[in-house]
Amino acid sequence: MNTSFEYIFPAIRGIQAGREYYVSMCPMRLIPKIFIFDEDELLPELRAQRELNRPRIPAITEYLVENPKDYVFSSITASINGLVKFEPLGDRGEASRIGTLKIDMNSQFIINDGQHRRKAIEEAIKTRPEIGDETISVVFFIDKGLKRCQQMFADLNRYAIKTSPSIGILYDHRDEKAKMSKLVVSQSKAFKDIVEMEKTTLAPRSRKLFTLSAIHSSNLLIIANQKFISAEQSAEVCVSFWDDLYKYIPEWNDIQNGKLTSGEVRQNYVHSHAILLHAFGNIGRAFMGLSLADRRKKLKSLASINWKRSNDRVWEGRCMLAGIMQKSSSNTLLTTNFLKQKLDLQLTPEEQRLEDTFKRGRK
Repeated sequence: MNTSFEYIFPAIRGIQAGREYYVSMCPMRLIPKIFIFDEDELLPELRAQRELNRPRIPAITEYLVENPKDYVFSSITASINGLVKFEPLGDRGEASRIGTLKIDMNSQFIINDGQHRRKAIEEAIKTRPEIGDETISVVFFIDKGLKRCQQMFADLNRYAIKTSPSIGILYDHRDEKAKMSKLVVSQSKAFKDIVEMEKTTLAPRSRKLFTLSAIHSSNLLIIANQKFISAEQSAEVCVSFWDDLYKYIPEWNDIQNGKLTSGEVRQNYVHSHAILLHAFGNIGRAFMGLSLADRRKKLKSLASINWKRSNDRVWEGRCMLAGIMQKSSSNTLLTTNFLKQKLDLQLTPEEQRLEDTFKRGRK
């Protein structure tokens, strides 16, 4: 049914797959009012997109509210089921593609991509009403029916690939803890020339030994119980730990000097894997209550450890299962337990319970 009331958007007209679509700049305050997403209780086959993941909303909202000068939001994509009229500025050339999009107010808008952005905008405006005067680009498709909307959702997400955690850390100039880990990699002797800065997994022939994301996770463990003052100060704490540890793992130095390849070390030693980095991170955190002299004295005990994967008497059941490296939280704790006992560090109650269970199983 046509009404005398319309939404009016300045728009650019385009063609995809023989169908017209339109791109417009929409005030943020209108986004929560005109764009809907299906009710959560509907069955998946009756919805046009995934169920709203509500735990994601606070983080996106916080990002929008706390970065008023440099946030970036990509376009929202929506389907219109209703009466639509495009009035171009002219009949030819560029003028025929630029004009006014008029949409009957009885029309239904369904978001094909951007429902979490929509909800975050709604929440952010409650805190910062001025956000409502800013704009976000919206891509409008004229499509009727659930089947077409579901296909659009599938097509829009078909080739989407989440960026790796490593490159997310590398390119994040806002997060001080990401900055900390980049400083650690650039300043620590332990990581010179052996860190993969972009990928999260290492190819068998990679010349790198660690990923930035694994080092970052370990750094966060080291400083977990410390008050975070600055990236520089926290990086200094982490660099001190890694450089002291590095003295007792000669294979890392051998890679840097060309005596061993990264592939050889990953294949033959446990200390090149993320689970050991995380266990080292736990050791670094336990060291924070000790003096520098005591830390360095305890680390000397690492010199007697046989880090080879063939040393299954130590590593099997802790960081390996049937000779294959494991990365579960319990495996990380069991590996941490071995290192703590070697360094004469007290186990936490949780670590002690797991260690007792592990030893009973071995008997």
